[in-house]
Amino acid sequence: MEAVVVIDMLEDFVGGKLASREAVKIIEPIRKLSIAARAKKKPVIYVGDAHLPSDPEITIWGEHAMKGSPGASIIKELAPSPSDIVLEKRTYSGFRETGLDLVLRSLKVDTIILVGLHTHLCIRHTAADAFFLNYHTIVPVDGVCAFSPQEQESGLEYLHKFYAVELSTVSSIIENWKKE
Repeated sequence: MEAVVVIDMLEDFVGGKLASREAVKIIEPIRKLSIAARAKKKPVIYVGDAHLPSDPEITIWGEHAMKGSPGASIIKELAPSPSDIVLEKRTYSGFRETGLDLVLRSLKVDTIILVGLHTHLCIRHTAADAFFLNYHTIVPVDGVCAFSPQEQESGLEYLHKFYAVELSTVSSIIENWKKE
């Protein structure tokens, strides 16, 4: 069973304090993938930053996506449906102390499709934990982004080389689902 895991598609990362021009490009592919996943009864799980002032990342990036703030809200274009699961994180990884592993195992998920921000940071650390927890991981290259094209390219290469991440595209994943 596959699940779509949407990482950090939050107000502060798309248009706020740590906005990335690249983030706007992945909204529509993620929206299409999420709609297709729901139609196929595949879980869609959002994992987004919800920081406390004492979190280690704050010393590096400054205050962003603070728990309860508008900046920690999922962007309106990708608003979760009632059937989706929404989890909070305080580190780069979507697995660390979020309950994601328990949710996935309870849903009998063995493959995750990671989308969102940022390929070389939170996607990378989430993929690392997925690898260590023995999940097959797929990353559609048009569903993730980094701050720069160079960081995107090196991030994708790292994911594939060190975590055996299968690189794909949103349209390819949706086409495969149509064959099921």
